[in-house]
Amino acid sequence: MRPFARVFVATFAFAMLASACTSTPSPNPSTGAEPSIDVPTSPEVVPQPEDDPGSALAAMERLCTIRPPDIDGGLQVPAEGPTPPAIAKVMGELEQIRGFGFSTRVVAEPVTQQDIADGYTEYIETYYPEEFYSRRSLAWQTIGVIPEGTNIRDELLEYGSTQVIGYYDTVTGELVFLGQEDPTPLERLTLAHELTHAIDDQRFGLEKVDELGAECREEELQATLGLVEGNATFFMLRWARTFLSVEEQIELSAEAAAQQPPPSDIPPFIDAMQAWPYTAGLRFITALEGDGGLDAVDAAFLDMPVSSEQILHPERYPNDVPTPVDVPDLASELGAGWEDLDVQPVGEIWLDVAMRLRLDGLDASQASAGWDGGIYRAWSDGDRVAIILSTAWDSGRDADEFAAGMQRWISAGETPAEVLPADGTSVRVLFATDAGTLADLRSAA
Repeated sequence: MRPFARVFVATFAFAMLASACTSTPSPNPSTGAEPSIDVPTSPEVVPQPEDDPGSALAAMERLCTIRPPDIDGGLQVPAEGPTPPAIAKVMGELEQIRGFGFSTRVVAEPVTQQDIADGYTEYIETYYPEEFYSRRSLAWQTIGVIPEGTNIRDELLEYGSTQVIGYYDTVTGELVFLGQEDPTPLERLTLAHELTHAIDDQRFGLEKVDELGAECREEELQATLGLVEGNATFFMLRWARTFLSVEEQIELSAEAAAQQPPPSDIPPFIDAMQAWPYTAGLRFITALEGDGGLDAVDAAFLDMPVSSEQILHPERYPNDVPTPVDVPDLASELGAGWEDLDVQPVGEIWLDVAMRLRLDGLDASQASAGWDGGIYRAWSDGDRVAIILSTAWDSGRDADEFAAGMQRWISAGETPAEVLPADGTSVRVLFATDAGTLADLRSAA
């Protein structure tokens, strides 16, 4: 799941929109400490592969076939056509609350839901290669976070066709939103979200979203999306509270409630991973702004978070950076015909969302808290899949809590899997398509 090149606002944001004018989000109460917003230069989450072709990171580099957008080729696309007065008004209001202005002209285009669906479909078909996502789908099915037979790419196509209501393209500067030239309060709210992306892109450059996506650096990408989408949601809501009249606020709430989408049949894990940057990201930005004002928010764009842990626990930004972990190549130990299938960095949010599929929210959060690094590596011989998830934790107690939670998670499902005994602050979990493959993987590991 790699939403680079375009940053979106989707219908699950309606719950926020309905309360936009009446509430102020508070930091995540589970963090337990005041956020730190010192801004040293943070190291990368993990080193890039160098001399070890057998490392998980080297395998990830080989397997990553995401097409990088032509960033340099799209930045100078000129805006065309006049800006409708109602849209220009929102732009001016957003400049007031964001603290700086647009450096270049933006034309926001109101479009239909079908237009958005068509644009999203074209984007997925261009930047989401079928073969890559077929391999990842097999890995996720084997772990048990999506149902058997699920194709991630197909589900994202469905998601974009039914749930997305606007997007800003970081490459071309294109901005579209579901609405009309004389937008309603709800349509203007959507517009404010996407215009925040545009003004942030002009000020700070959001090309890191594109770079991380193209390099399959999933955990850093999720952290960056938490910052970018959380910030757009924060200023969207601040715009509503600042510039909408009482009557417009009432109209917005009624319109948002009336436009709640029907229940989604997208697998809960995929749906939740799409939603989390908006909700947790909003808490992250709220914590930064509450502690250090807009200067602290702007500083985060210059020294971006590097893990979803930092988004979920703002007090850990920017100094608590992950520990690199590895899974060595076991293809030869598994037998003839086995080869790498997929490699993915795994962060706290990925584990938390996965655990919530079978455990209650509190148990899932406790089991995934204390994360300090993670990656999985999957192999296949065509019909069978074997996976090792390797994780690092802040303390032995955190490692034990994760191991115990993961054991309960495995027991609640039907996935052949096993938690290996914790080794200090490290825990490995084995997954396989069948019991025989699990036994072979245990021997190889």
